[in-house]
Amino acid sequence: MSAPFEILIVDDDLGLAATLRDLLSEEGYSAAVAANADEAVRLLDENPSAALALLDLVMPGCDGLALMERLHTRHPELPVLIMTGFGTIETAVEAIKRGAEDYLTKPFDREAVRKKVGRLMELHLLRTRVAQLEENLQHASDPFAPISYVSPQMQRIVERTRAAALSNASVLIVGETGTGKEMLARAIHGASRRASEPFVPVNCGALPRDLVESELFGYRKGAFTGAHADAPGVFLSAGKGTVFLDEIGEMPKDAQVKLLRVLQEGELRAVGSARALKIDVRIIAATNRPLAQLRSEFLREDLYFRLATVIIEVPPLRQRPEDILVLTQHFADGLADRYGRHITVSRAATELLVRYPFPGNVRELQNVLESVAALSQADPQVVSDRDVKPLLTRADAPISHEQPLALEDMERVAIERALRLCLGNRTRAAALLGISRDTLYRKMRELKTNGTESPQ
Repeated sequence: MSAPFEILIVDDDLGLAATLRDLLSEEGYSAAVAANADEAVRLLDENPSAALALLDLVMPGCDGLALMERLHTRHPELPVLIMTGFGTIETAVEAIKRGAEDYLTKPFDREAVRKKVGRLMELHLLRTRVAQLEENLQHASDPFAPISYVSPQMQRIVERTRAAALSNASVLIVGETGTGKEMLARAIHGASRRASEPFVPVNCGALPRDLVESELFGYRKGAFTGAHADAPGVFLSAGKGTVFLDEIGEMPKDAQVKLLRVLQEGELRAVGSARALKIDVRIIAATNRPLAQLRSEFLREDLYFRLATVIIEVPPLRQRPEDILVLTQHFADGLADRYGRHITVSRAATELLVRYPFPGNVRELQNVLESVAALSQADPQVVSDRDVKPLLTRADAPISHEQPLALEDMERVAIERALRLCLGNRTRAAALLGISRDTLYRKMRELKTNGTESPQ
């Protein structure tokens, strides 16, 4: 495998090519040399992020024009400079008409090389920045972008959640603690027509039982001791937005009656008020209890059916271990940005994380990596298995799946599914995986995958 390079020089005159490579090196560029078309194709396939190719027009076997067309079928955005002698300038002009950016004449004029190569490298940098900005804007405008996943289970969940966001139906999100229920609720709100209105989260289990109604529905001055002024409560504060009722099973039954009225009639009555107020809010509820238990023990049945118009069941992290890979990378990148230093996770640590059952789910994984990062000042910091293992509360617990995949297989599955989700767009797939495009290409070469998902 070749070392990474920015510029590829293709010329059968290796002495001349080496001179040009040295000239470019003096200008601060990294360059590689190929003596023929086949070698050029191989080098570019191994280094697909190369910024520029300099092709000799006259070469045995496959000339510069044929090679340019061959390269553009595999790397359509690669800029090409044609190198030619004075006697073939007309052909060089024809090459520009067929897709070359410019041409250089032999013998080379150092200033001409510097200017033309410099212009194209600046153009490449600009295009890269624009592409990254477009990618960032696209992700910034997608409320589901912060959700990192590649597993088919989460793909189905996100597809279902996107569909739910387009309606005004009540949604019940079911999942173990730490699976990201509130993140899904925020994505639903952000993708709905209520996105410009408030999103108001409430942990029903954290509300004092004697204050649940007043906190949710508001109260009037003098309604009880300490009510010195009117208070709107959660639902009125949400305006026409979304109220997220986390741990809905912890809500007292008397408050459930009032919540049912909100859902059925679109109105509420504040504590101490005789007048009902019309409201227009969407309710998303969540629970970490099994549905059957929630319905039979903790919620009124009529309220359950009102809340469960759409049910989203989020699988625990142990049932989708391939997501551990992308989440680990996602959290490591976020920590690197926060601490202003390079943070990577070693292969041994990744293998340990993939085989751990994570009873605390995504939240536990995030906490483990944050703890390791907070306890070190190293730059670069490589998170090792020795750093991670003491923080895993059930390090000896067996994993839930019967036939765990090897790490290489998981990486391959993650890459293939990311590419499928992004319709083959490698830049977007890299962003989904939380890695750079160069890292994605390197992984694809190491794992010998072209992005076509293997049969399961």
